[in-house]
This record gives sequence, structure tokens and C-alpha cells, in this order.
Amino acid sequence: MCGIIAYQGVHNADQRIVEGLKHLEYRGYDSWGIAVATATGKMHRKRQVGEIGKVSLKSLNLPEAHIGIGHTRWATHGGVTQKNAHPHFSMNKKIVLVHNGIVENDEVLRKELRKKGYVFQSETDSEVVVNLIENYRKKVSLKEAVRKTMKDIAGRNAIVVLEQDGKELIATRNGSPLIVGVGEKEVYIASDIPAFLEHTQTVYYLDDGQMVVVQEGKPQFFDLTNGKKISRRKITVDIEPEQAEKGSYDHFMIKEIMDQKETTRKAVDQNERQLMEVAKMIKKAYGSFLVGCGSAAAVCKLGEYIFSTVANKHINAVEASEFRHFFGFLTSKSLMIVVSQSGETADVIEAIEVAKKKNVKIIGILNNTNSTIGRLADYVFPIHAGQERAVASTKAITAQFVVMTLLAYAAKGNVLEGKRKLVDVASQMNELLNPRYEKHIQRIARVLKNKEHVYILGRGLNVPVAKESSIKIQEISYIHAESFAAGELKHGPLALVTKGTPVIVLVGKDDTEDEMLSNAKEVKARGGMIIGISPENHSVFDHWLHVPNVGDMSYMVNILPVQLLSYYLGIMKGHNPDKPRNLAKSVTVK
Repeated sequence: MCGIIAYQGVHNADQRIVEGLKHLEYRGYDSWGIAVATATGKMHRKRQVGEIGKVSLKSLNLPEAHIGIGHTRWATHGGVTQKNAHPHFSMNKKIVLVHNGIVENDEVLRKELRKKGYVFQSETDSEVVVNLIENYRKKVSLKEAVRKTMKDIAGRNAIVVLEQDGKELIATRNGSPLIVGVGEKEVYIASDIPAFLEHTQTVYYLDDGQMVVVQEGKPQFFDLTNGKKISRRKITVDIEPEQAEKGSYDHFMIKEIMDQKETTRKAVDQNERQLMEVAKMIKKAYGSFLVGCGSAAAVCKLGEYIFSTVANKHINAVEASEFRHFFGFLTSKSLMIVVSQSGETADVIEAIEVAKKKNVKIIGILNNTNSTIGRLADYVFPIHAGQERAVASTKAITAQFVVMTLLAYAAKGNVLEGKRKLVDVASQMNELLNPRYEKHIQRIARVLKNKEHVYILGRGLNVPVAKESSIKIQEISYIHAESFAAGELKHGPLALVTKGTPVIVLVGKDDTEDEMLSNAKEVKARGGMIIGISPENHSVFDHWLHVPNVGDMSYMVNILPVQLLSYYLGIMKGHNPDKPRNLAKSVTVK
């Protein structure tokens, strides 16, 4: 969840690292820091609580250096303080470290180090790691000290280490992503490609249990288990730097909402042979599971509905964090379809590890196909959404909707029917993504901005969309938003409705329409304020958000006005929609 950037090369390290940290802001963080080592063997460190976006190099006042490390921290162990911010020094101040992940045996290791005389300056588990390295370094090389330390710590972790002599960077990965970027006489190590994308598109991906040692602008790779040298494949990524920028938009979130004019159609471009091949696997599987977290979990729930309605196929949707409790149902004939934007979601990776113990086949629906999940999966469907920078996912979600729909139509035996319908939907989405519609959304946002609660109702395929809608409103506006299957109203939720309570109803032009409108009338009779998202304006609506009539694919368009509504609610309430409080883009810790 934190962001790592390290640099060794011919340019000023502080400049490259600060640039990289600013490009990693989207991951979410509460503090940041940078450390560099000069040619004279001295280390200099700056740490600060808050944002780095407006920080200038001049204000840091760091000396010229050509090697260094930087970090944006999202607090796990210890509060949001300068002392807890990274990088962390070892007790003797000769080694400095940045760390992503959680050391699960932190307390045990801390006690052992205290017995040896180590004193800690922070509350973090990261300081335990750097002091373990110092302790081993007394007898072995830095590389070997790092390797031994990684054997000692439990959990999913990634670290980058720098010693005061400034001769080498050493990084290891075990469950938390690290990517090595190679330019001309320079090397970058980062949590994600945007940190160095403007300087190089040539990368190596570190896998779990691997280490990289960077000396004189060249990376060498090693196996953490035995320390032996290994080879890694060099890859050229196809992300253009301008894709990662806002352009004329105020925020990444609104840009990415508008990107859906193109990304939805691009997502339809899937390999038909591979779709049919996976469809055969789904038909033959003895128990299939759809697995994801957060918004991706809502996509999985939608998949459960789509496979049932389109292909008459039962597939179980399970939140990744709960998947291990279904271990008893798994066999070598089971199938697992995982959904992730980043491809690095810790709970999803753990779910895959659980499934692989029973030799379950893994299918990935991913935006980042070169990710950990991409390498673990047997088949990968790229959603072609392009880089998504806002923490709240928008264009990736609709692209995942598309791929899930295509898989269901493949299971039905008619991929072309699914593609034709989705291409038609993509063309009709354009009418919602324009300035006039945005102004109408803003009027509704003004009505809702001071409300404490919002409820969202759906039926059938719109139940998961209601769930995703509640997530969006929560993330961006911090308003309490909750979704319900409309048929459940009489079983409890109706008690929440009082005069003026805003209730968004998602209406599709399908066999659920009449029942959905009836539920809206029930709410209206109790004083609720009805905001209808529907192809038609109905008398029960107090406010109407028009969407095109796309029949049984209403889930594709009904989410768009809620994305826009969430964005403008956040703006009107003074929040930064790209960086919601307490949240991170890529959840790489459990």
C-alpha cells in the first residue's frame, strides 16, 4: 500500500526520488521520506508527515548524491508521526531502509534485538528489519545480511536497503511488489512503474523470494533461498507516460470516468478462442469461484448473476479475505476466476495460494497483466483500461464488467452475441459522459451533499451495482452509503427511512422494472426522497438521472451516474477525490 522508489545513476538522486514519490501519491499515504548517500560516505535523510505534492527540491536542502531511497507511508504499525515515517536508520546509523508490508513476528524479533542492546526510535516493524540487518552485517556482507534477515521475518514484505558507503542498492521481495527499471547508466527500484515511467519503459519484475543488487547502474538478481545468481527477463512496458497524467482534467478520477468512452469498447477486444477455452473449463469444473476485494468483489457478485441469467451456470462469488474458509470445497477439478485492477492485491494472492494447494486452475481478469497475479494465473484476460491513478476505481470496473459478461456469453456458447450487445452499450455510454450531463449530476450532488445517509436499491443484476455504488459514495464523499436488494426492504432496511432520506433506485428495462418501482413507492410512502436512475422518468422519482435503454445490460450504464455523483459530492465537500482518506490504490497488505 505504501510507495517505494530507489535510484542509482548519473543524475541527482534527490530529484529522481522526489519525482518518483509524487508519481506514487495515488497509492495513498500519510507521510513520506527520502535518504541519500553522498560520495564521501555520508547519509542524509528528510522525513515529513503530510503530502509531498507541493514540496520543492530546494526546500529539502539535500547534498548532491547519485544513490538514494524514498518512501510514502500508509500507517500500519505505529501512528502517523515523523518518527514512524520512512526511511529508517539502523541503530548505528550506517544502514537505511524502506519497507512495504507487515512483519507478522515483529514482537518476537523486537524482544530478541532488545536483549542484544538494540534501542528503537519508532513504533514500526520496519525498524526491526533494519536492525536485524545491522546485527547480521557485523559478520557478513550486506547482501548476505539482507538475505538472512528476510528468512527471519514472517509475512508479505518488500525492502530496499542502502549502506552509508553508497556503493549498492539491495532490494528483496516476498509478497509485496517491486519492479526494477533500467535506463541509460541508471537503475530504479519501485513499487509501481509510474514512479520512473517518464525515464524508462524497460523493466524487470521481481518475483517472490528474489533479490536484486544494483551496483554501478547495473542490476544483478539472486535467489533469496540459496543466494545463487539467477536471470530475469527484460520487458518493455507499453504504457505511455501521457496515459499516467491528468491532461486538462482537474483530477484523475474525472479523467478516468471520461476514459470509459474508449476503455469499454477496448475491453470487448478479447481473444475469442481463449474465451471459449475458458468457457469449456467453467462448464467442466466441479465448483467455480469468483474472487476479489472491494469493488472487484462487487464485479464478482455481478458475475455470479450474469453466469446464472445468461449461461444458466452456478458460480460462487467469494470475497478474497474469506476464501480460505471454502478450502474444504476445493478439488483439482475446481476453477477460480480472480478479479483485480492492480494484480497485486494481498488477499487475492493469498486466496490463489490457498487454491493452488488443491491444484485449482486460476483465471485472471486484470488491468496489470505483468503483475504477481498475472504470473500466478493459468489464463489472463487483460481489461485494456490503461493505467488507473485515482484510488477509487471507475474505468477498470466497467472494463471488468465487460470481460465478465463475455465469459458468461462464451459459457452460453455465443461470444459474438455478447460482443455485439457490449459494443452497442459502449456507443450509448457516450451520451452520459458529456458536460451537459455533468451539470445535471452537479444539481443532484448539491441536494445530497449535506445528507448523512444515502441508500441504494437494486434488483437482479443491479444488486451488485448498488453495492459498487455504495462503495463509490463512501470512498469519495465520506457519506454513509449502504446498498440493499430492494426485495429485502420489508425485512429491516425500511426502518431506516425517515422524511427526506435519500434513496437511489437503480431501474433496468427488464423483468425487474415493475417490482423495483413498487419498492420505490414503498420508500416514498415513508417520506424517502427517491433519486431514480432509469431510462424513463417515473412519477415516483423526486429526481431523475437518465440512462440509455440497454435492456438486460443496464448494469453497464447505471454505474456511470453514480461515479459522477460520487466525484461531485467529494468536490463539493472539499475532499480530494483522487486520494480518499485512509485508503490506498493497491492493497498489498492484509
